[in-house]
Amino acid sequence: MVGELEFEKPVVELRKKIGELREFTKNSDMDLSNEIEKLEVRLEKLESDIYGNLNPWDRVQIARHPERPTTLDYIERVITNFLECHGDRYFGDDQAIVGGIGKFEGIPVTVIGHQRGKDTKENIRRNFGMPHPEGYRKALRLMYQAEKFNRPIICFIDTKGAYPGKAAEERGQSEAIAKNLFEMAGLKVPVICIVIGEGGSGGALALGVGNHLHMLENSTYSVISPEGAAAILWKDASLAKKAAESMRITAPDLFELGIIDKIIPEAKGGAHKNVDFQANGIREIIKESLQDLMPLTPEELIEHRYAKYKRIGEFSFKENLEKIKQ
Repeated sequence: MVGELEFEKPVVELRKKIGELREFTKNSDMDLSNEIEKLEVRLEKLESDIYGNLNPWDRVQIARHPERPTTLDYIERVITNFLECHGDRYFGDDQAIVGGIGKFEGIPVTVIGHQRGKDTKENIRRNFGMPHPEGYRKALRLMYQAEKFNRPIICFIDTKGAYPGKAAEERGQSEAIAKNLFEMAGLKVPVICIVIGEGGSGGALALGVGNHLHMLENSTYSVISPEGAAAILWKDASLAKKAAESMRITAPDLFELGIIDKIIPEAKGGAHKNVDFQANGIREIIKESLQDLMPLTPEELIEHRYAKYKRIGEFSFKENLEKIKQ
């Protein structure tokens, strides 16, 4: 099976066995329906045991799955009349970020997201979803436009991080990211951010300052990749699994820490198993967020955003304060 993950092998092998028995029953006089039924019950239990008890490294692997749906996959299913806009009006067009205008349930919206490729050719064209500064400036241009015409902004986050190459640094990568953080904090329209895959470092955060931040169940959101953290902490990138567990980068962990607002359930085995199901889940969460945020005034939206980020870390601060007192 293309794209099978290591922890999925028992499920894949059992499915293959069931398929072989069905084919044998179809082409012979033997009735193996009882055996097939028993194996299907066993398969259902095995799937529940495996997919219901994923560890952080398993979720990292699912978030990186080559067939995982991208921003454009969700735009196609959730947004109507989408018109993609190009260029930052300074340097050029960065295809690692897509953005434009469309309608969500009849409401005009601006949609922006990281975009990686589905194959080698497209990944090269989109720089593997790692934006240059012109990508972030394009995103900011569209945010300004959304604010001007009072359109809610929906951001899809899916990147390993901003591109760290020489040319990107020469064109002001850090400045572009910092400006997005600063300007997004003060936007006078609702901003809804959804992590749909990997959310890595400042490259992800540059589209992540919103009123609501949601994550797909098997996505990750972190200041650095597990491999990078392992290389820094233990001088050994092969300890990425250990780092993933220590960093608390998964949706359940981040929800518990109060960093994200809601977890969007995924299809069993990951979003790539059922893209339409996943798109419907995203549609519902966007609808809920818009219902909460659209009645707010521009001033209330800014205050809402400020209060959201001010709350982050409060629990850790109190915990550390108690330790100091002891």
